[in-house]
Amino acid sequence: MYLKIQHRTSYRYDQPVVLGDHRVMVRPRESRDLRLVSSDLLVTPVFDIKWAQDIFGNAVATASFRQMTDQLVIDAVAELELYSMDWPVFDIAASAMTYPFRYSDDEWTDLGALAIPQHLDTAGRLRDWSEAFVLSSPTDTLSLLKDLCNGISTSIEYQSREAEGTQSPVETLDRGWGSCRDFAVLFLEAVRSLGFGARIVSGYLYRSDQTVLGSADAGAMHAWAEVYIPGAGWITFDPTNRSVGGSNLIPVAVARDITQVVPVSGSFVSRTSRMHQMSVDVQVVRLE
Repeated sequence: MYLKIQHRTSYRYDQPVVLGDHRVMVRPRESRDLRLVSSDLLVTPVFDIKWAQDIFGNAVATASFRQMTDQLVIDAVAELELYSMDWPVFDIAASAMTYPFRYSDDEWTDLGALAIPQHLDTAGRLRDWSEAFVLSSPTDTLSLLKDLCNGISTSIEYQSREAEGTQSPVETLDRGWGSCRDFAVLFLEAVRSLGFGARIVSGYLYRSDQTVLGSADAGAMHAWAEVYIPGAGWITFDPTNRSVGGSNLIPVAVARDITQVVPVSGSFVSRTSRMHQMSVDVQVVRLE
């Protein structure tokens, strides 16, 4: 599947400001399932753009500025081929086909913080909620993860939220609603509480003729999670849409915590000015 992504982020200020460096993470992440054909980034106004890879291997652009401005526009355009299957089959190692299982010493060492919950759960609320999906011991590993993924969208109402930030897992459980970011973080922390290694993923959602949440148009920024299972490797779970595998997901960045994969972050300095308007427009279209 050949796709084109157009992503524009615009900021407008009520008077000229001094822009600090801005960190931009919008370049699709190449893998065996994704071949990046082209990728362009245009920032206006800009003095310099430097590229680097973060600790997780994500492509990060840092834009620096020299002149004052009353607007900032970041345009990213990419074309890619996506090979992910609609119904993937996972070659899970025999030792991990049933839960609970034990990661090897090397796997456990390398997973490190990816297997440790990042949010406080002093009352054990999240742990208790997660364990309710373990219907027997031992139980089928993939079925357990699918049930947990499906259970989030069954018990939590999806609500699109433009405001920045993410709810904690316990907040999402208490409120009974959340955005795709909240769903992904809840799933991430739930599987970690059960002993799995997992990571957050940010990227783009492609909407074809199917009904998917998280996108009102042809595409949108989206968040989901991946769980590491011996033999199969990193398996994609999208709790917002109750899906396994990434047939309509275009990853940009993976990390331990969702705060590490924010698409655009930066600052500005002014004595009196404030941000007047921010807008984000994402289009993901199929070219063939």
